[in-house]
Formats: sequence, C-alpha cells, structure tokens
Amino acid sequence: MAGRHFEDWTIGQRISHEIRRTVTETDNLLFSTMTHNPQPLHIDAEAAKASEFGQILVNGTFTFALMVGLSVGDTTMGTLVANLGYDKLVMPKPVFIGDTMRAETEVAELRESRSRPTAGIVTFQHELINQRGEVVCRCLRNALVQRRPA
Repeated sequence: MAGRHFEDWTIGQRISHEIRRTVTETDNLLFSTMTHNPQPLHIDAEAAKASEFGQILVNGTFTFALMVGLSVGDTTMGTLVANLGYDKLVMPKPVFIGDTMRAETEVAELRESRSRPTAGIVTFQHELINQRGEVVCRCLRNALVQRRPA
C-alpha cells in the first residue's frame, strides 16, 4: 500500500511526486468530449489559434484531475475513506498540449475526525508545475484518511 495513515502525516511535510505526465492532444480531446465540454478553446484549433493564446488550451478540469491523480500514490492510495472537498482552486497559468506536468504536495492541516474514530482529516495543498517551473494549478484537498489499525 502506497498511501499513508493519518498518524504518518505531519503539518508542513512536503512530497515531490515522482511521476510526471506530458499532456497530449488525445488527453484533452477525450476529457473534453467525455465531460460534454464544447469550449472551442479546448477542441477547435482554428478558434484557439485566433485567441490570445494562439493555440489550444488544455481543459482546466483535466488539469485539476491530473494534479490530484499524480498525488494519490504517495498520499491516499489504500488509506482514503473519502475526499471531503476541495478548496481555493486556482489556475494561475495556462496548460498547453505538450506540457509536462509534475506535482508537489504539502500537508496544511491535520484534524481528528469527530464522527469517525478510525479516521482523521488531512488537508493537502497540491500544486501542479509545468516543465518551465510555473505553477499551473493549486488547491487544498480535505481527505478523510484511515488511522493506523491498533
């Protein structure tokens, strides 16, 4: 099991996730069509070319999902009870086809669960960073995580 139990975390702990991912045109097109998002900036090369960006922008919800996905193996794989919510989601820079992404995570807060004695709440701050070192996405994720068995 790759994920960590509630007791294994400390506030301020940082992880640079090893897995990187280059975003492809197929990723963007499939995600946009699977989610019924017809935004021309994501799926129409000519419309995107005429925009201020001059090229297709990767769907922001794909960017967000990739950021969280890259973190799962090192954070909650096998220990997650439930994701309780996401907060303060920002996308300060655009993502383009061909960008290579990596993720970093910091533990922002730890709380005992009042309703589940076998779990605790870990608040992660996730960041997605492109090959130029620019943060392209950031959020807080509240995860209900199993406690270590007694």
